[in-house]
Amino acid sequence: MTVDVDTFESHRAHLLRVGYRITGSRSDAEDAVQEAWLRFAAQDPATIDEPRAWLTTVVGRLCLDRLRSAAARRERYVGPWLPEPLVTTPADDDPLAEVVRDEGVRMAAMVVLERLTPPQRVALVLHEALDLPFARIAEVLDCSEATARQHASRARRVVAEADVPPPASSAEQLAVLQAFADALARADTDGIVALLHPDVVLLADSDGRVSAARRPIVGPADVARLFLGLLRKYGDGLLADWEPILVNGEPGVRTPAVGTAPASVAVLSVTDGRIRAMYQVVNPDKP
Repeated sequence: MTVDVDTFESHRAHLLRVGYRITGSRSDAEDAVQEAWLRFAAQDPATIDEPRAWLTTVVGRLCLDRLRSAAARRERYVGPWLPEPLVTTPADDDPLAEVVRDEGVRMAAMVVLERLTPPQRVALVLHEALDLPFARIAEVLDCSEATARQHASRARRVVAEADVPPPASSAEQLAVLQAFADALARADTDGIVALLHPDVVLLADSDGRVSAARRPIVGPADVARLFLGLLRKYGDGLLADWEPILVNGEPGVRTPAVGTAPASVAVLSVTDGRIRAMYQVVNPDKP
């Protein structure tokens, strides 16, 4: 007997969501899903009672291995590390477009997951986001059911303490983004600061490959100072050819490399009409 390709394809978006939320890497998620397909295709369908659960378990194990192997690489990473941005347009209808409809893949939420250990992250994603029973999670983690519960409990505490703000509406985010761009174009310090939340933080992911802040920039004054400095350094190239896009399902911008200004993908987290966090990916290895 052969497996049903349509059955696998019906779960592809779900599996990509699992892989991305666990690893923060689109390429790792896609590799894990492809490997899961090869294993699924090699199975006798009669031995798989619940294809979705079976595939989720396989992808979870593969991504746990990738997450553990990535830990050492991230220790050597230069500056902040951000998940690979998922860039889509409202017209997209591929599996990735389905993935970003999940609020759990918002950049603000994904960044918090980086604080978890690999087992904690897997347990949280599989249980809280996908409602997988702890007995199945224990199989993925190769531990007891009680230990799997403990991993999930500790992960929930970390996430709760992070106090991730709820998503703003797309209209509000677009309005704030446009107002920020206008204030920056005028080099209006007061206007920029007025749009920044008192607890604003900017994270720029470059791995030292291009010029970017190598530590989090915190507070309205320092964030405004950084952007005005970039404006002086790059001139109009900093603001040229902004392309509105969706980044992990939220409004963002993509800018091409202009002169010495690097290409970037950026998305904002907005609270009460002000920018709470700014996530900018300029590492050329993260498209």
